[in-house]
Amino acid sequence: MPSTPDQSPPQTEILRAAYAAFNARDIDAALALMTPDVAWPRAFKGGFVRGPEEVRAYWTEQWSEIDPHVEPLAFHPDDDRRIVVEVHQVVRDKAGTLLADERVGHRFSFEQGLIRGMEVCSLPEATAVNEAKAES
Repeated sequence: MPSTPDQSPPQTEILRAAYAAFNARDIDAALALMTPDVAWPRAFKGGFVRGPEEVRAYWTEQWSEIDPHVEPLAFHPDDDRRIVVEVHQVVRDKAGTLLADERVGHRFSFEQGLIRGMEVCSLPEATAVNEAKAES
């Protein structure tokens, strides 16, 4: 996939590293890729947390209750110089029971080469159309 100004390889690599750190439960490695005022969604509780210590506390709480795994499948630049990542998300409870197995979108913004924010979003239209065709 060719690079575009909105999707430079460094941003894609930062995101791949962030997902790998999250899945490995390496909070310090993930936080090193974020700005000091990062805004992160409390996707499984609602609202947002800000800054590394709030992200650390949220993830620590989340991982004590559920076992999420998110694998990036595709990276889509959007019109606002952000990147939407299509992810395959599998969430299990602590006993291993499957709670969710779905594709979702994560929209990232960047500042000075670091993740400034993430929000859960809809998947890009082309992805949704392709999924609908595959299901029919």
